[in-house]
Amino acid sequence: MKSNKKICVVGGGNWGKNHISTLDKLGFLGGIVDSSESLINSYKSSYPNCKYYSKVEDSFDFSFDGYIIATPPVSHYEIAKKIIGKGKPVLVEKPFTLDLKQAIDLNEYAKLKKVNVYVGHLLLFHPAYLKIKELIDNGLIGNIQYIYSNRLNLGTIRKDENVFWSFAPHDIALIQYYLNSSPENIISNGSAFIRKNVHDTTITSLKYPNNIMCHIFVSWLHPYKEHKFIIIGSKGMISFEDSHKEKPLVYHDKRIDWVNGDTVPLSGEAKLINYDKDLALDNQLKYFIETLNDSKITKINGDSAVEVINILEKANLSLLA
Repeated sequence: MKSNKKICVVGGGNWGKNHISTLDKLGFLGGIVDSSESLINSYKSSYPNCKYYSKVEDSFDFSFDGYIIATPPVSHYEIAKKIIGKGKPVLVEKPFTLDLKQAIDLNEYAKLKKVNVYVGHLLLFHPAYLKIKELIDNGLIGNIQYIYSNRLNLGTIRKDENVFWSFAPHDIALIQYYLNSSPENIISNGSAFIRKNVHDTTITSLKYPNNIMCHIFVSWLHPYKEHKFIIIGSKGMISFEDSHKEKPLVYHDKRIDWVNGDTVPLSGEAKLINYDKDLALDNQLKYFIETLNDSKITKINGDSAVEVINILEKANLSLLA
């Protein structure tokens, strides 16, 4: 992938550093913005040809082709609005914003300015989840009946967003990708142990058309890491365990059949499914760079960002009810 495009990363911290190193590997790193002088200095020896700024406004003097925002979510709206106002495409890490009104405003502002805005729903570029989509579309598991995701870890405790806002955007984006519809009902329950009204553990149920049920269990207070995604269909089942060393994607020949008017469980063999081992972040950033100036982007666009924030907000209202 050859290009002379240069991207500026706003926020060089925990996740920003991954954008920085990946862009450098791909040949597209142009600038880094961070308010921490010590962090900026730590990058200079590794990326000597990069431009450095303490404020995003200072970066506008250089004509970057696009921006990535990897700052804390509470700052996403303000920074993205400035970048869009300058007519520059921007990829905003998840969660897109912490407020539905802000998400809608950013999306509408980007359309007004005719600028592409993206959201960092990374797993939509993960080869295993792309393979799952292919298997579903090919009818391997029949009609989807039930989806569940466990995303658990002893992780960084946030103060500006609860665990559902922090962890679940990935899972919501995946469910929306597979079902291509909106939930009819959302019920979320959880507990806040560390900070009042900032939930550390949640279990959320989503009811979709055609009697499809989904649940998302997230926690950053858990003894071990578990990222598990299961899809139950009328003809079979698929599981993917991203937290497992081997990252197995498995088709389970299991289903319920009817015999003489009664239900009979049928259990066949489990089969490992091969999938590409490309890195999801590489794929996402390549997509971002390749489509910067496209008139219409079909993945991780502002509309999908608003859709996910809408579900997050409804779940949050249920949590606090």
